[in-house]
Amino acid sequence: MKKISIALCAALCSLTAVSCGSSDRGDGLGHMYDAALCGNPASLDPQYASDQASATVIKNMYSGLLRTDDSGNISCCNAESYTVSPDGLTYTFRLRKDNYWFRDADHDDIIAEGEYFPVKADDYVFAFQRLLDPKMQSPYAPYYSCIRNGEKIISGSLPAESAGVRAADDYTLEITLDYPSANFLTMLAAAPASPCNKEFFESTKGTYGLSDASVMSNGAFYMRQWFYDPYGSHNILYMRRCDINVNENTQVSPTFLSFSVEKEEDDVWQCLKDGDAECMTTLSSSRASRKYSVTAKSSVTLGLIFEQKNSCFKSAALRKALALSIDREKLADRLSDDITAAYGLIPPAALLSGRSYRELYSDRSFSGYAPDSAEKLFAEAKNELKTGRFDSIKIMVCANTVDSSVLHVLSQQWQDTLGIYIGIEDVSADEFEQRLANGDFTVALYPLDGDVNTPLSTIAQFETKKELAAASGGKKHFGELMRCSSVPETVEKLSAAERDILGNYGFIPVFYKNSYLVMDKDNEDIFYDPFSGAVDYRLAKNYS
Repeated sequence: MKKISIALCAALCSLTAVSCGSSDRGDGLGHMYDAALCGNPASLDPQYASDQASATVIKNMYSGLLRTDDSGNISCCNAESYTVSPDGLTYTFRLRKDNYWFRDADHDDIIAEGEYFPVKADDYVFAFQRLLDPKMQSPYAPYYSCIRNGEKIISGSLPAESAGVRAADDYTLEITLDYPSANFLTMLAAAPASPCNKEFFESTKGTYGLSDASVMSNGAFYMRQWFYDPYGSHNILYMRRCDINVNENTQVSPTFLSFSVEKEEDDVWQCLKDGDAECMTTLSSSRASRKYSVTAKSSVTLGLIFEQKNSCFKSAALRKALALSIDREKLADRLSDDITAAYGLIPPAALLSGRSYRELYSDRSFSGYAPDSAEKLFAEAKNELKTGRFDSIKIMVCANTVDSSVLHVLSQQWQDTLGIYIGIEDVSADEFEQRLANGDFTVALYPLDGDVNTPLSTIAQFETKKELAAASGGKKHFGELMRCSSVPETVEKLSAAERDILGNYGFIPVFYKNSYLVMDKDNEDIFYDPFSGAVDYRLAKNYS
């Protein structure tokens, strides 16, 4: 009886504790986050890295002058304040004195004298010089070409040291532009604008960002261990909160970030299912059960592109006939929550000055549904090509991107309007990329996105991607967009660029596609950028 009484008391105490805990979950701080990276980071050099695994680590390890929140609003980060000259050409940043470089040289997890030192203006000067230097081959250099002499440095006609970036003193940075650019502040909040310490960079002797010994943090977390064996199965990347950079200006909620490095997205899903990861990003949430919290962002435009060199689609009349046969209003009735009908190039998740560009400029003016005109153009195309047979045409679709069954509705519309049947061919992600590169396709459903969260990045893809350069007819708009000095001017020029590219009918938008952040429901304030793919854990809280 005594044992039973003790057991009952313990049970009552347990119930009381649970009841009290349910009304107060605590602050959610100090958690060690388990996560999984899809692929080993190719480089942790912020001025160069472009893969999603690298973007996540860089987001949590470095910080820059400015930052954006989940809604795209810009605020100071390592700059305590900044001013812009009346002509929009000179930006002056006053740096905080409490942002430090740290590298745990002796691996004892103690921030000791000699292991940390302040981030100064010269570190930003060197970073921007590297970014523009053509020897670096940074994919982000064009976004910073507005910096004085930027275009000439990128072209190789001036040395990187001539960039209009200078340290007025240790904590004052001046950036001078060749022309005002409304997109410049957005890019100062992006990862490529992170600082780089010249002395440490040179000490790595060409290995900067390629191992845990060749990185140094100035952000929320520092690198504790990075181990990757391409033939092994226990690959890890382990980060710890950098307490010297935690202050009233920079709050960091978790204590540790522990990443496993997985080879495929299926492996990441398995980690999530097994409880070995607490969140992941994906293009498909179909495997996410109700125990997960799912955030969707419409960040990809799926459109038809054509191999024009040796196919019937060198006929602009045929491409236009297909485009004008698409009734997107009817198409919308058959779509799931994952995709919506797309009329324009730029997806709704792309932000301009903290707002969706698609809110600032509706894509409905790009509609162009005209079945009568489509029939006439199709007849013209048959005449031009001297054939009426198009039986072997198939749309190549990456099975990892979208369920191709949605394209059957599209195929039926073409059959009803033009009397032709176009089939569908599902392929793996690797085969899709390989056949695109080799031009081994006739029609492909292409996932158009950007590498940074600005609508300019979507347009830039038509100048940097070989298959899209052909789709746009070789038209160039990015340079003009960079020269827009205000948001209204940017909206006007962006919409004109969309209309111009769409008028070539080399890229026909069909769907806007969601990308997803899937996480356990006991987590809050984990954010992600659907364009770079970076997951931001700095404010993450866990209430398990």
